Amino acid sequence: MFYIAIVGRPNVGKSTLFNKIVGGRPAIVDDTPGVTRDRNIAFANREGRKFGVIDTGGFEPENHNDIISQTREQAMVAMEEADEIFFVVDGREGLAGADEDLGRNLRKAGKRVWLVVNKVDNPLAPGEVDQYHRLGFSNVRPVSAEHSLGVASLLEEVVSGYPADKVEEETETPVTRIAVVGKPNVGKSSLINRIVGKGRMIVSQTAGTTRDAVDSDVILADGRRYVLIDTAGIRRKSKVSQKLEKYSVIMAMKAVERADVALLLADAEEGVTTQEAKIAGLVEDAGKGLILVVNKWDLVKKETNSSKIFEEEARQKLKFARHAPMVFISSLTGQRVEKVWDLADEVRGQLVKRIGSGALNSMVRRIMDKNPPPTVKGRKIKVYYVTQVSTAPPTIVIMSNVPEAIHFSYRRHLENRIREEAGFDKTPLRFIFRRPSGRRMGEPDTKHGHGKRTK
Repeated sequence: MFYIAIVGRPNVGKSTLFNKIVGGRPAIVDDTPGVTRDRNIAFANREGRKFGVIDTGGFEPENHNDIISQTREQAMVAMEEADEIFFVVDGREGLAGADEDLGRNLRKAGKRVWLVVNKVDNPLAPGEVDQYHRLGFSNVRPVSAEHSLGVASLLEEVVSGYPADKVEEETETPVTRIAVVGKPNVGKSSLINRIVGKGRMIVSQTAGTTRDAVDSDVILADGRRYVLIDTAGIRRKSKVSQKLEKYSVIMAMKAVERADVALLLADAEEGVTTQEAKIAGLVEDAGKGLILVVNKWDLVKKETNSSKIFEEEARQKLKFARHAPMVFISSLTGQRVEKVWDLADEVRGQLVKRIGSGALNSMVRRIMDKNPPPTVKGRKIKVYYVTQVSTAPPTIVIMSNVPEAIHFSYRRHLENRIREEAGFDKTPLRFIFRRPSGRRMGEPDTKHGHGKRTK
């Protein structure tokens, strides 16, 4: 997996290009209205290659009045974290002094830089192209992100330089990979030290593919195996003056991609903040298991139902991840730390669980018989067939006569009931509502009329 950072001075169209790259995903039911999440980091997939995209327009330098300082800060993010850099300039206005300053910094990055001349709706004249070559980059690509001109061919050229993703096979002895993520100073290192320093056998500690992350192989007394991915090294990025929380999201993105389950640490005294919501959203988007670990619980003054009140407030901020179990610990004293292992096993078990089509169809039939969906303009909504098409995360396709007319609230009802009956209560779950191939709206069901039809 590789990463693309989109950099450039303000108002050149970075976010438009970002949205064009990561947009257009299949319609799946995995969002809850009213939840705002920062989308300046996301995953995308082209031609069998998965990659991360970082929109540096979301980063805020300390000096808001200095445009050159701002673009330099954003370029530093790209140099640190990305494999490919999209340097975006405005094709209507031409080059500015800030572009040249940023270009000088990017030439030192040691990364492949693509000079993306945005807002170009017509072919550039030879004289216009020459001014952009003056920046010293050979890969000059005119595009119009707003009108989708040139973006697809640019991405095709970029991804062709990377091998297609391999499908990993399950081993006989499963190893659960756990990423420990969270903003700085919530106790990630303390938790790792508590886990690995308590009489367990540590097979090895090796540098991971994520910069500043350390992978620890852990074997419990009962033979269970884990790999802990520690991202605490984020606090060592002292050379960059931006807020460290921004970097914690980038580091979390890389660690989560290599993990099965993410332990998202929150400070019990601070509560769940916007930053935790960002990282939780990242985990959800990646389709990984999530456990919310509330650390430093020993420091909280306890009152009646303290943990229940904390959890209710946290769930309000993490509505999109209500399936994530929550555990209250103290990495300092070791209180309830042992529960993390069992939860990680349970979450991963559900993540790779598969339900047979027969069982799923019977389940959905019962659910719909008990609570039928509302009619649409006097027409009855029918579900012809239900099947699970993949795991990690479990993804379920529901074939219907009018999938686009099934209201969000009823889709959520189906998801909640399937979670309960199929044992998917602690894992992200994807639903795809689709019309059977070749079937037109209103056609009678003939293909699936052999006992597998669901009302």
